[in-house]
Parts: sequence; C-alpha cells; structure tokens
Amino acid sequence: MAPLAALMLAGCAASLRTSPSPEISTRPPSASPNAPTPELPPEVPRPAPAPREFRLSPATQSLVGAGSHPSRDAATCSAPQSTLDRALRIEPSNPLLWIELGRIRLVEGDAHQAEVCGRKALALASSDQRALSGAGHLLADALRTQGRNQEASEVESRW
Repeated sequence: MAPLAALMLAGCAASLRTSPSPEISTRPPSASPNAPTPELPPEVPRPAPAPREFRLSPATQSLVGAGSHPSRDAATCSAPQSTLDRALRIEPSNPLLWIELGRIRLVEGDAHQAEVCGRKALALASSDQRALSGAGHLLADALRTQGRNQEASEVESRW
C-alpha cells in the first residue's frame, strides 16, 4: 500500500509542475484587452500645515499656575522651580515651560542658565510666533544681564 501511495503522490506532483499557470490580468474583467488603461487622477496638492501654537496641557497649566509668579527674592524661588521641573517632565518639548523656567533663573540671578533656557525655547518654538517672541526676549534679557549688550540687541531686533 505504501508504494502505491508514493506513486500516486509522485504522479500528482509531476502533473502540478507541468500544468500551465493561468495568465494574470491587471485589467478589470469588463474591460476589453485593447481598451486603454484608465489614467489616475492628478495628485491633489496638500495644504501647508498651519503654524503650530503651543499651549499648556491642563496638568502643566495647573503646575505653572501654582508657582508661576516668582517673587524677586531668590530664596523663595524653589517652589516655582520644583513645579516647573514637574511640568517639564510632563511636557519637555513645550517652549512655554522653558521660557518660564528661564524667567525664574533670571530672578535667581543665574543669567547663564536663563540663556540656556531661552535658546532651548527658541529651538522648540518652531513656527509659534508668540513662543518665538517670548523666547527671544528671555534670551535678550539673559544676555543683557551678562553684559553682552551687542548680542542682546541683535537678538531683540529679530523678535
């Protein structure tokens, strides 16, 4: 019985190899072979993306609202700084938070860190004019505090 089954399988395999494959057509079944291929519609241009406008999420808004008004006393800036640190962990790519942190750094007297925050905010702001303006003014203030008035004037003239 086993030799008979082997012969039958061999015959089936041979017939599968020699049977012609059906021709695959890309035309719809209703189209005649001589009909022209339908043209694709022209590419519709995509509208340019709208400029991005940054906003604070509800979570970061409540954190910033809780500590966004730093006093002029550097000793009391730790509460706003800690809330902004938490907000930055939630939204690290939001330039508005970097601007707020830079303002706190200026109040603390750390103009170099305020400059870093301003540059970071400028890099993240992309096409949001309000964020670009805020970051530019922060950067100019930080540069002016460091005595780099010429650079501050150049930055300020751009924003």
